Parts: sequence; structure tokens; C-alpha cells
Amino acid sequence: MGTMGLDAPTRAQVSISLDRPRQADHGDVASNLALQLARPMKQAPRQVAQGLLDALLRADGGKMIERGEIAGPGFINLWLTPATKQQVVAAVLADPDGFGNGTTHTGESVLLEFVSANPTGPLHVGHGRQAALGDVLGNILATQGWQVSREFYYNDAGAQINNLALSVQARCRGLAPDDPAFPADGYRGDYIADIAREYLARATVGSGTGAQTASGDPDDLEAIRRFAVASLRREQDLDLQAFGVRFDNYYLESSLYSDGLVDKTVAALVAAGQTYERDGALWLETTRYGDDKDRVMRKSDGTYTYFVPDVAYHTTKWQRGFTKAINIQGSDHHGTVARVRAGLQALGIGIPPGYPDYILHKMVRVMRGGAEVKISKRAGSYVTLRDLIEWSGDGDLARGRDAVRFFLASRKGDSEFTFDVDLALSRSDENPVYYVQYAHARICSILSAGAEAAGLGGEADAAQAAGRAALDRLVTPREFGLMARLAEFPSVLVQASQELSPHHVAYYLKDLAADFHAYYNSDRVLVDDDALRQARLALLLAVRSVLRRGLALIGVGAPERM
Repeated sequence: MGTMGLDAPTRAQVSISLDRPRQADHGDVASNLALQLARPMKQAPRQVAQGLLDALLRADGGKMIERGEIAGPGFINLWLTPATKQQVVAAVLADPDGFGNGTTHTGESVLLEFVSANPTGPLHVGHGRQAALGDVLGNILATQGWQVSREFYYNDAGAQINNLALSVQARCRGLAPDDPAFPADGYRGDYIADIAREYLARATVGSGTGAQTASGDPDDLEAIRRFAVASLRREQDLDLQAFGVRFDNYYLESSLYSDGLVDKTVAALVAAGQTYERDGALWLETTRYGDDKDRVMRKSDGTYTYFVPDVAYHTTKWQRGFTKAINIQGSDHHGTVARVRAGLQALGIGIPPGYPDYILHKMVRVMRGGAEVKISKRAGSYVTLRDLIEWSGDGDLARGRDAVRFFLASRKGDSEFTFDVDLALSRSDENPVYYVQYAHARICSILSAGAEAAGLGGEADAAQAAGRAALDRLVTPREFGLMARLAEFPSVLVQASQELSPHHVAYYLKDLAADFHAYYNSDRVLVDDDALRQARLALLLAVRSVLRRGLALIGVGAPERM
């Protein structure tokens, strides 16, 4: 574009992209570049498109592009040569574990904060959605070079923790949840009784911060608080392990107070002239930074409002060197976004206006047996993540984990989602995780049969044979369709990374599986023609590699038999 008379600002606004047309008769790839250039070049879009196409065909000389045409108001449609389409198979086989990786963000660090549940009860399905979105997004970001750190922020301070301690104390004293003397804001699930029983038995529980031994004294509320928090942290840790999610760091809200970081943050905002006092309270002028009204920081009773420790916490993220931070939270946190960002801006320490990024997800509705399930006996008021894993696997935790992770990662976070347990259990094409896993298993079966028929010793021999295959034999419409789908994988990873949207990978895997199943039903792989058979086996080996890679990014198994 530098030779087209465009100035630097105009060139910076132009986005060059190649898209796969929805209709095959519109070519293999298409571009709207001419439509973007028409105004600054002061030419008709079709005239610009023709000039671009002529220059492109001359430069290519028939190596990659077979032909091109101008369509509609100025779209450029291109048909690639068969050899160009076929080379994706070789590219996948040359680097099956790295195909699709990018280096754009190599050396850059990003902090992903997700789940961050209060240690007041078992993880619910909303936490499960956060866990799936956060963990899968971390895997996807890593493919683009990011150094990803996963962090769990424990809200272990405040009124909810006090209510937890009072609830366990009431159970220790023999009070049932329906007793008038039971705390009005207490927790009533069966798990409270379990904690009380272990506390009275002077049990020891271990969590991410070490072991905690109960004193057994029902009058020692602080001891009960420590033991209850440790017990629920242990339970949450076990649920996350069962879900295949790990964290690099656990950050305690209580440490913000014990280390004086909340007070320091407030003092810094006062010193920066960003606050004022009114009605005995300390206010932050968040309206300076786009909030709809100023916010109280310190109430008249001397306690801080809930967003103040959030500002202190996010300050530590920046100070720890994470210039990119992403929070995955429920949509009920929407009101805190502007306040936290305003507080960070008001500190004047160089934090950019959009820091941190937020992914706000909607809650999950659970259906089982055709009816909505709202209550878990153990939790008392909601369905737990553990319930969902166990139900979706019919007792098989690995199968249940695969189903829950795939389902929860397969929708954009801000969309409503109904989790159908019966669908997760079904072994049919309607079950997306089964459909994708079955494609992988079916390919494994074909590859095994092909290797046996050729007298190959195993996977390594089959891979070497595939590397020598004559890929120019892959010429049927279904084969070109499969190869085109394989070629999309790198751009899908880029899009999912840029948009912070893991569902793009799940959608892609369903499309790739559908293309494979259609190919399986139309084109016979194990034909008598040796060269054609090897070429088709090479294609399937590439498809299997990308399926396996995509499933691994979602944290789902790739079974060889089903």
C-alpha cells in the first residue's frame, strides 16, 4: 500500500484480511480491501479491486493463485491452486503439536483471574463456567506466545466470612437451619453440618495455604472461622482438580488488610487530590473517569466499601509487572468495572484506562430429566460444579469433566446458557463433545487399520509413511473442504485470542468433525490404490492431529476408542 499514495494514518486504518467465503462458488478466499481503499484513493471500489487483483496475479505468477474475480461492489475472490490447498497437510504433519501457534506476543505476560469464589460454600455451576472460560482462554493465549499466569483471588474477609463462622458455630451447638435461633443470614447447606462435625472432632484439613487443626471449642469463633475457611478451600481445591483446572497463585483478600495495602491505596488517592469528604464519609471522584456518579470509599463508621480492596488488589497486579490483566467474573460484577478502573486511573501511576479487561459471563441454567434443577442438597440453594460433573458422566468423573468443560466453553460468556445434562450423557450426533471425540476415535480406527494393512510397525512408521504421501492425489470436493478447514485453525486461534472468546475453538472443532464425518461417508479411505490410500491416510492423520490439539486446548480428552 505504500506505493498507492496513501499517507501513514490511512495505511494504519486499513485492515488486510482474507476470509473463507460461505459459498464455494465465491472462491477459496475473499478480501474487502478494495472497499476500504476506494475512498482514500478516490476511485471506484471495482476499479481499485481490479488493480489489486492484476498486481497480485502478476506477483504470484500462478504459484499459489489459480484465478481471481471481482464480485459485487468490489470484493476480490481468489481460487487457490490445488498444490496450495494440499500443502496444509504437510504443514500439520511437520509440526502436529505446534501447528497454529503464533509468536505475536512472545515475551509478554498476562494475568488471568477467574473463579475467585468466596470460601463460604462449594463451587456452583457459575464458578464452573468461569473455570472453563478462564482455563481454556489461558491455553489459547499461550498458543500466541503469551506467558500466562492463572490467579485465584480469595475473598476471605468481610461479612460473608463472619456469617460462615456463625453458621458453623450454630451447628456445633446443635441448632438446625430451621431453628429460630439460627443466624438469619447464615448458610444452611449440609456442608455446614459436615464442617461442624469435623471441627468438634478436632480434625485437620489441608488447603492451599497449609494445614489447619480444629480446636473443637464451640465458643471460639475465630478458630471456627479459620477451620471453616480452610475446609471450604480444600473442597474447592478438590473440585477444581476434578475439573482439570490449576492456578499458579492464590491471593488472599485478607492480606491486603494485614499488609496495609488498602490503607496505602486510600492514602495515595487522598494525596492525589481525587477524594473529598461529605456526610462523614470519604468519597472518590470517579465521575472524572467516566463513572455515572462519585463513589463512597470509606463509610461514616470507618469501614471501607467493597470496591476499595479491589482497587488495591488490581494495583498489585500492575506493580507485579502484569501490563495485561483479564478478569473473568459473573455479570453481577458489572457495576464494579467502572469503579475499579476509575480508582486505578485516579492513582496516576501509569495504568491505562481500559485496565483490566473484563469477561462478564451470565449464569448457567441446569436441566435434567426435562426439568430445571435449582437446588443441591449439599449446597442447600444451588447446583454445585461437582454435581454437574458427576451427573454429566453418570458416575465417570473423566467423562463428566469432558462434557462440562466442552459445553461451558462452547458459548460466548455473555450469552445465556442452558446446560442439558441428558444431552451431555447422550451418545449421539446432537451431543457436541461426543460428536467431536467420536470423529477422533473413528480416525484412530481407520489409521490403525491402514497401518496394519500396509504392514507398518506402529504410529511412528505410519507418520513417516504419511510424510512421503503424494498429496496431489487429494482432489475430491470433500478432501478440498477438509484441507480448507485445517488451514483455518491458525486464524481461529488468533481470533479467539484477540476477542478473548474460547468458544471459537469449540465451534471450529464441531465444524472440523462435521467435515470429517461427511468425508468418511462419501470417500473411501482404504482403497486398493497404494498412493491414493497413503494420501488419504495422511489427510486423516492431519485432521486427527488438529482435533487432538483443539480438544487439548479445551481440556478435553481425545479417546482412541468409543
